[in-house]
Amino acid sequence: MTGPRGVTPSQTVGPFYGYALPFARGGEMAPVGDPRALALHGFVRDGAGAPVPDALLEFWQEAPDGSRAGAPGSLRRDPVTGALLGRDGTAFTGFGRVPTDADGHYAVRTLPPGPGAPYLGVIVFARGLLRHLHTRAYLPGHPDDALLASLPEHRRATLIARAERDAVHRFDIRLQGDDTEETVFLEFP
Repeated sequence: MTGPRGVTPSQTVGPFYGYALPFARGGEMAPVGDPRALALHGFVRDGAGAPVPDALLEFWQEAPDGSRAGAPGSLRRDPVTGALLGRDGTAFTGFGRVPTDADGHYAVRTLPPGPGAPYLGVIVFARGLLRHLHTRAYLPGHPDDALLASLPEHRRATLIARAERDAVHRFDIRLQGDDTEETVFLEFP
C-alpha cells in the first residue's frame, strides 16, 4: 500500500478522556427536583477485578414518555466569560457523560427510561481499549426485551442493575472475566 498514513483514533492509546470530554454536571440527566429521578451508580473493573480509575462512560436513553428527542444544553457556555456552564438543570436531556473516580466509581441521576427502550445505553471508553464498548443497563422490574430474552440467565444478570434502596440502583461493569463476571457487550457493525 502506498500513500500517506496517519495515526487513527483506534490506534492511539489513552487515557485522554479526562481532559476535554467530561463537562459540568454531566451526570445530571434529570431535571433538578423531579420526583421520578433515580440514581444509577457502580464501579468499572478490569479483568482482575481492579478498579479502572480513568474510564469515561456515556449514557443514552429515551425519556419516560418514550420520546427520544432529549433537550439541548449539555455544553452551555457563559456568554460573558466563555466558561463551560454545563446543564441548565431544568430539562431531561437523555444523555450523560461521567468519568470514573480513583476507585473506578461513577454515578448519574436520571429518569426511568421509557417503554420502547427500557434501558440506558452505556458506552465505555477506557485505557487499553482500542475501541469503545457498548452495553445496556436495565432497571429491575422492566419486562424482558428481545436482547435479554436471547441471553442465558447468568449472562442476562450482567445487564440488570440491582436496587440498593428507594430510587438508587447499582450497575457494575466488568471489562473482562469469566462467563458469569464479564458484562455483556454489544457489537455494532
